[in-house]
Amino acid sequence: MLMTSTSCVVLISLLVRLSGAICPQGCLCISDILNCGSLGLDRFPNPLPFTTSVLDLSHNRLTWLAAGSFYELPRLHTLQMSHNRISLLSPGAFHNISSLRYLDLSSNKLQALGKYRFQDLPALEVLLLYNNRLTRVESNTLMGLGNLRMVYFSLNQITDFPFFSIRKHSHPNLVTLDLSSNHLFRLPIDDIVVLPVAVQKGLFLHNNSLECDCSMYRMFWHWEQKGYPSVKDYKDDYKCLMYGEPQISINFLRSSHFFENCTIGKIISLISPKADKIVYEGEQVRLDCTGTLNGEDLSYSWITPHQENISQLIQNGSLRLNQDGSLDILAAQSIDSGVYQCTAVDNTRMINESREVNLTVVAQHSMEGSFNTGYTTLLGCVATLVLILMYLYLTPCRCGCCKPPPPSPAISTFGEDRCTLTSIFAAPSTDRLKSKSQTDRHVVFLEPLMTGKNGHPKAAFVVEQSTIEWDTENFTIVRERNDSE
Repeated sequence: MLMTSTSCVVLISLLVRLSGAICPQGCLCISDILNCGSLGLDRFPNPLPFTTSVLDLSHNRLTWLAAGSFYELPRLHTLQMSHNRISLLSPGAFHNISSLRYLDLSSNKLQALGKYRFQDLPALEVLLLYNNRLTRVESNTLMGLGNLRMVYFSLNQITDFPFFSIRKHSHPNLVTLDLSSNHLFRLPIDDIVVLPVAVQKGLFLHNNSLECDCSMYRMFWHWEQKGYPSVKDYKDDYKCLMYGEPQISINFLRSSHFFENCTIGKIISLISPKADKIVYEGEQVRLDCTGTLNGEDLSYSWITPHQENISQLIQNGSLRLNQDGSLDILAAQSIDSGVYQCTAVDNTRMINESREVNLTVVAQHSMEGSFNTGYTTLLGCVATLVLILMYLYLTPCRCGCCKPPPPSPAISTFGEDRCTLTSIFAAPSTDRLKSKSQTDRHVVFLEPLMTGKNGHPKAAFVVEQSTIEWDTENFTIVRERNDSE
């Protein structure tokens, strides 16, 4: 059977499309790059080579993205569609391009982002949505984008943003969140202060219509003190509105005198007070969330060092959240060590406080070694102190207190140190000195002299006992005799 001319054309077209050899009219094809920018296109070029990994459709007149618009481009990882007239993203518009890492939809006419519009892009790292007409970002807009690093919402009309949807476990790689030049008025401080530190450093909120408020001022002042680039590099662009007659806008980071009642000294302890706690494995430990806030309408939230799900840990019995906001770790383990962050929110006055507790869990064997070392050191110190006291107060004679007796030739045999001699012979007390003369018998060791060579005396090595009669009134020796007498 002969093929019709129409069938031949379709078959040839299909073969050419599969081969990826044809480049759309007016576009520039270089290897895996397809550039169709600035051609005034109001619809997608056809055909699109399936080998394309970089597609540039910027500066055209495209108004919407239909479902399956990129179905034939499974290798696509970079899509540039800025400066078009796109106002609608259909469900499934990004189907079959799960490898896409860079998406530029800036400078279009998007007013709303429907639910889960980006859920087909799990590998997406950079999302540009600035200079559109967005007024609100839904909580599920960024859901499923676990690899997202940078997202730009600046130059829109956003009045509300779901900061609570950004968490460490949902967006572990996020380092830039640009919401500058929007219409944000009152910030949910309690949701912002619990954002991952990496997000806080890259959270750009300048050029918004912020309300002058102590809690807002505290947060930005604290970020400035820490040197966060999002505040430090745009310090002159952070302004807030003070209501009165007339309504004025002030640069609050350079006009601190307007916030004198906010007590900066107190702010530091409220926003980032760090407490250190050391416990041993297996012990129960309580982490307090106390601060200056008081009232009936207080709510508490905790962030663990490893960003675990607190609710799940409470259900399995590892943690317990008390009514006063404190957190109990029922049996602390080494893995529980780290910084715990608590946030207390007064829902009536719309203010909050944060507190950090640095917990260190020590193993039991470390405890025993530390105890033994400390005990030995303490014992050595006590023994040394006792020896010093004995030396100071239990010596036979403190010569500074002795009154030197008058010189007497009778004791010259025993040397010139009469203080020492008096100590040896234990002179009687004052009561006993009332008697005219009294004899005490003591045993002393003397070295009798022996005649050496050439008539010179020398000391003998034999010591014999002698008895001395002592005159206790005149401190003189009356008579000396050997035991042989």
